[in-house]
Amino acid sequence: MKLAITGCNGSIGQRVVIAALRSGHDVVGIDLVPLKDYEYVSNPKFNFRQIDVRDYEAVLHVLEGCEAIIHLAGIRSPEDYIVKTHNTNVVMSWNVLRAAAELGIKRVAQASSVNVISLVYSVKPIFDYLPLDEDHPCRPDEPYGLSKIIAETQAETIVRRYPFMRVASLRLSWSLPRRSDAARHDPARRKNDLWGYVQEDAGADAFLLAVTNEDEKWSGHEAFIIAAPDTSDDRDSMFLKEQFWANVPIKGGKDLSGRKSFFDCSKAERLLGWAHRSSEV
Repeated sequence: MKLAITGCNGSIGQRVVIAALRSGHDVVGIDLVPLKDYEYVSNPKFNFRQIDVRDYEAVLHVLEGCEAIIHLAGIRSPEDYIVKTHNTNVVMSWNVLRAAAELGIKRVAQASSVNVISLVYSVKPIFDYLPLDEDHPCRPDEPYGLSKIIAETQAETIVRRYPFMRVASLRLSWSLPRRSDAARHDPARRKNDLWGYVQEDAGADAFLLAVTNEDEKWSGHEAFIIAAPDTSDDRDSMFLKEQFWANVPIKGGKDLSGRKSFFDCSKAERLLGWAHRSSEV
């Protein structure tokens, strides 16, 4: 398959490119930042294109001939909490989705975030229940989470008009090389993002599965939480809950025994066939 990967020079993008090439795919790597001396630059299956994804005509041109798109380009935090993150991310996601529709590209996976729910960037997280899943209400109060909600709404819109398309919005937790990179001695420092993380190669697996899996278990647009099955803290998850989120109920049928994650990824496991890799590999 010929895959386009926007934001290919980012920390997540690099791992997705490596995983795609190892799986035998042809990759069109797209980024505004010039290509560095990565391990795959001389791979004949990799073609780098330096463009600004905010330019629709440039996006339309560079995606010609591609069979699927993994959209990772964007700003990964609210930055100044004013306009840059929101405007950049919203324009980029629409340009990719609309160009895919125009070109008849059926498979798109885009980077969303668990921050659509309202976590670490918010004034105060609002949790109706734990563990969090895709049904939880989304109440961002900052431009990054809002931009990702809009990207998901754009995906809902595009598949209604172009039902041949299938779009996955992957709500990633904090993407890192290893679980140990997310650990903090004081658990209070990570309470607002629920001690979550995802090992970056496991995240790359999810993006590839979202565009290459042909078992037809889902269609249209779906959002998926992508996080490790454990926390980054060595304390028992129920201890953490009672210390920091005692008033939040546990969703029926779920539990937080051991070091079980505060994020429920069962939907990604069921529909994508995704499982998290060992975080220390």
